[in-house]
Amino acid sequence: MTPAAVALVLASAFLHAYWNLHAKRAGGGAGFVWLTFCGSALCYVPFAAAVWLLYPPHLGAVDWVFIGGTSLWHVIYFLLLQRGYRNGDFSVVYPLARGTGPLLSAAAATLLFGERPGAVGWLGIILVLGGIFAFAGDPRRVLGAHRRGVGYALGTGAMIAVYTLWDKHAVGVLLISPIIYDCLGNFGRALVLAPLAWRRRDEVVEEWRSHRAAVAVVAVLSPLAYLMVLFALRIAPVSYVAPARELSIVIGTFLGLRVLSEGQARRRIAAATVVVAGIVAIAFA
Repeated sequence: MTPAAVALVLASAFLHAYWNLHAKRAGGGAGFVWLTFCGSALCYVPFAAAVWLLYPPHLGAVDWVFIGGTSLWHVIYFLLLQRGYRNGDFSVVYPLARGTGPLLSAAAATLLFGERPGAVGWLGIILVLGGIFAFAGDPRRVLGAHRRGVGYALGTGAMIAVYTLWDKHAVGVLLISPIIYDCLGNFGRALVLAPLAWRRRDEVVEEWRSHRAAVAVVAVLSPLAYLMVLFALRIAPVSYVAPARELSIVIGTFLGLRVLSEGQARRRIAAATVVVAGIVAIAFA
């Protein structure tokens, strides 16, 4: 990957781990997710409007199909992620979700886009994914104590793969501006969840009262982190970008150890070292 792509992916990883920590601590459901979508849409309107005025897009029917699709895929992703956090430990759900996504993304990119990582690239991908799954620890313990959380985590990972490949085509082939694409997507996500939010309006009010700070953090940082990924996808192969994003697992691990007082620090630090080695290999591939 180019230095610019590496810088975008690494900055995105820091932001991603930080907003996921806040989402985990909030533990909210559909009401929390809807509030973050609304906040994201409103926060990024000025930037998207400026880009629209400076570089007017010509959105055709296919472009709108992809904007609608990314709205739906991200709604499913966020709902599965929050369900996972409510049913499992952060240190289990987050690594499994983040590990499954790039594994499927890299495999699909090889089949669908004809991307062929070299030997060093594949070594990096294997190291990143191996380190990520090492975070979860003994599979028997994980499945015994966090069975439902694991199921939601794997579902979340599958949706990560779906929206990564979908969005790669939108910004890399259709050349839709990433900020316009993501801002319209956030409006679409808010609309998709609006009927459910209305039926659970008491929950929405309570989520805002109890977790407005977390809503603000997720609303601002989640789109910003993903915009960095979208720009990286325009200049680098998805089979490299998707695994390299998983530096966020390392950051999330240290946040979990420090903020959530989760144990097994030695094993998780060793796994983090493997992930970093993999990211270095990808950067020089």
